[in-house]
Amino acid sequence: MNWYTYTIPFLPLTGAAINGLIGKRLPRPLVGLIACAAMLAAAIFSTMTLFDLLRLPVEERSLYGELYNWMTSGELSVGFGFLVDQLSVVMMLVVSWVGFLIHVYSVGYMAHDNGFARYFSYLNLFAGLMLILVMAGNFPLAFAGWEGVGLCSYLLIGFWHHKKSAADAGKKAFIVNRIGDFGFLLGLALLFANVGSLDYRQVFAAAMVGEIDPQIALGVSLLLFVGAMGKSAQLPLYVWLPDAMEGPTPVSALIHAATMVTAGVYMVIRCRPLFELDPTALTVVLIVGTATAIFAATIGLAQRDIKRVLAYSTVSQLGYMFMACGLGAYIVALFHLMIHAFFKALLFLGSGSVIHAMHDEQDMFKMGGLKAKLKTTYWTFLWGSLAIAGIFPFAGFFSKDEILFKAFAGHHYIIWGIGAFTALLTSFYVFRVVFMTFHGKHRGPDFGKVHESPALMTVPLVVLAILSLVGGWVGISFLGEHNYFHQFLAPLLAGGHHAAGGEHHLKLEIVLAIFSVTLAFFGIWLARHLVLARRDRLELLTRKFGPAHKTLVGKYYVDEIYDAVLVRPLNRLSKIFWQVIDDGVIDGLVRFQGVWTQMAGRLLALFSSGQVRRYALYFLVGAVAVIGYFIKG
Repeated sequence: MNWYTYTIPFLPLTGAAINGLIGKRLPRPLVGLIACAAMLAAAIFSTMTLFDLLRLPVEERSLYGELYNWMTSGELSVGFGFLVDQLSVVMMLVVSWVGFLIHVYSVGYMAHDNGFARYFSYLNLFAGLMLILVMAGNFPLAFAGWEGVGLCSYLLIGFWHHKKSAADAGKKAFIVNRIGDFGFLLGLALLFANVGSLDYRQVFAAAMVGEIDPQIALGVSLLLFVGAMGKSAQLPLYVWLPDAMEGPTPVSALIHAATMVTAGVYMVIRCRPLFELDPTALTVVLIVGTATAIFAATIGLAQRDIKRVLAYSTVSQLGYMFMACGLGAYIVALFHLMIHAFFKALLFLGSGSVIHAMHDEQDMFKMGGLKAKLKTTYWTFLWGSLAIAGIFPFAGFFSKDEILFKAFAGHHYIIWGIGAFTALLTSFYVFRVVFMTFHGKHRGPDFGKVHESPALMTVPLVVLAILSLVGGWVGISFLGEHNYFHQFLAPLLAGGHHAAGGEHHLKLEIVLAIFSVTLAFFGIWLARHLVLARRDRLELLTRKFGPAHKTLVGKYYVDEIYDAVLVRPLNRLSKIFWQVIDDGVIDGLVRFQGVWTQMAGRLLALFSSGQVRRYALYFLVGAVAVIGYFIKG
């Protein structure tokens, strides 16, 4: 491993330290330059590392380097070491390059914010810890990055902590993720107890040669998946992610596209040898991913907040990725993860450009007609929407189509049907955003003051729009040996026990692709028909299906159910413990010690009056008592 590969995660961490310690004393342009330069250097070094791997023979494309022995306790020895292979280098490229574009965009978006240096310190810290997570060569180091990005999500979601809603959202993200992380920790404990190591290479080698009992592997896999459910916002631990919209919009792009939410998908793919020892584990992943995809897509149909629509879209697309993992199509899952990073970062940053132009307004019902004012934002947002809808030849078509093909070819027809219907809903709700925001008449005030964002914000949009168009061409499934993405990852991820899809059927895939594109176009037409052409019909349907619409607007009342079943009872229980145990018993014992000491002091004070005659009397009484005792004896 070359020296520059070791520096990749430490470059943004250094930027975080500089801006965090002395950023307030530096000019704002320099703060932004330091943060962006750190990310650009990490991205360039990640690209150089990719070429290092490509120069190696196919079967030897794995680099390991250990900086030092991090910790030793009994039989546990953990090195601070990095494992760079085909999987981790793809993640490194996505995190660093997309993260760099988000950093550049942030310079323009946060230009007038009072917490400018603090923001970039957090943003660099987030990226650096995510890079540690994906480069780690063992579970404890990965868990350090895992917890680190959880901490950064709390700091960034609650960045505007003077707003109660932002502070509450940050705490919600932190607490919900702790639930998942507790399962992750239990999985690591169970793994170490049975394998005696937490190093990736040793654990996965043991799994591949059958040294791990399948039932133990099932327990470990499900516990690790609990952690993935929390980090990647799957049912039932998805509730933190929509509220993460309270943070600055570039934070939403970073969390939802390139970093935190992809960590759970990465971990499932990384732990493929464990998940494949018992088919039940992958079945659970498949069911949870599919259920999350359709569940979140239905909620996105009725939201008014432009960022919340995209948030539920992220939850749904993550469900697609886990669906692919559950089918055993790990390469396709990673392919969709990469493509999703392009178009979802574009859509979030595009929404940020709209919000910036609308003076922080996020309600789509107060927008409309912005196409004339925000031409660059409109066209780039449109390209991102076409990509997520799965329209050929945009990137999302290739990854989404291959997931659906794997489900159908693997005889999972119900899964395919749910996935296809979810794709229809996706095209509808994302173009509902397009038509409500950019088309029709403007429904808000001050339309004359609306203006396009500065170049620092629009240039990253253009770059991401291009990636949303051409990014999927490296993984076109029906190109066979010219599918470079698959060829690169196949030695590591292909050929598992549950590899989906069987033999490649070109005609079947083309037919399914045509069907899915037809569904996507139908969703677009339906959105245009109901939002623009026949808005009266949309209002009629809303009244006719009032209870259903209200349920979707209320997000199935999951937050209210959690509040009634868990939050309020736990609050009441904590108050009981506070009043009875803490205040009554513990503080009561402390107060008793004080009262007893005061009483003892007052009693002793009777014998310390300072009067010599009283002391002589006490002495005489004592002497008589002692003499009497001895005479009696």
